[in-house]
Formats: sequence, C-alpha cells, structure tokens
Amino acid sequence: MEVRTPDDFDGALETAAGQHTDALITVEDPLTIDLRKQIAEFAADHRLPTISGLRVFADSGFLLTYGADRADILRRSVILVDKILKGAKPSDLPVEQPTKFELVINLKTAKSLGLTIPPLLLARADDVIE
Repeated sequence: MEVRTPDDFDGALETAAGQHTDALITVEDPLTIDLRKQIAEFAADHRLPTISGLRVFADSGFLLTYGADRADILRRSVILVDKILKGAKPSDLPVEQPTKFELVINLKTAKSLGLTIPPLLLARADDVIE
C-alpha cells in the first residue's frame, strides 16, 4: 500500500486489516522509520507478523528484521572518505554493495503472536530480543 504522509497511515493500515492481511513488510524510509512504533502497535493489535530491513524496527516491536549491517556500511564509508581526503578521485572508487547482513528476531513479539521460532533460525540470528 502506498503511504506518502503520516495522515495516510491509519487508512492504509485499516485497509490492510480489512483485506485479511497475513503479515506486513515495511520498507525503510524516513516516514516509516518515524512511525515504526505506530506500525508495530497496529500489527500487535491485529496479530500480524512484521518484517523490515533495519534493526530499529525489531527494537520497536517488529517480529524480525533482515538487512545490511549499518555499522559495517558506516565503517566502509569512512574508508572511502579517507581515500578521497588523501586525493583519490571519487569517480575512480568502486561502487560497493553491502556484504554483511544482520538478522534480528524479536522473541517478545513472536510470543505475543503465538509463534514458535525454529531453533535453527534462532541460532543463525545475529541478535535475539527477549
């Protein structure tokens, strides 16, 4: 569902509930980051599992997040900035893609939804919120 302003969220979420949605996947942008707690509360009230790509969503109550490790991206960015400050031309530097990803599982949310996370998945998680 398309959401452009904070005022669009209530209607979009209620539409999702009316369509018997099974789960919510939230893209990461400034608007959804700001409203992540509202989305998590709605999902909890409607017993919907939620997933996103940034850890802050799991910290706010989403079931799980899987995405590029932001700390790793920042470390790698600093290396590129250092090269530029030492005279490298930005156009000569390679375009890099994330190579390290982070899986965070929120067990509190799983329990509230009545879900059991398989032990193998828990073992593979980078962090488990209990």
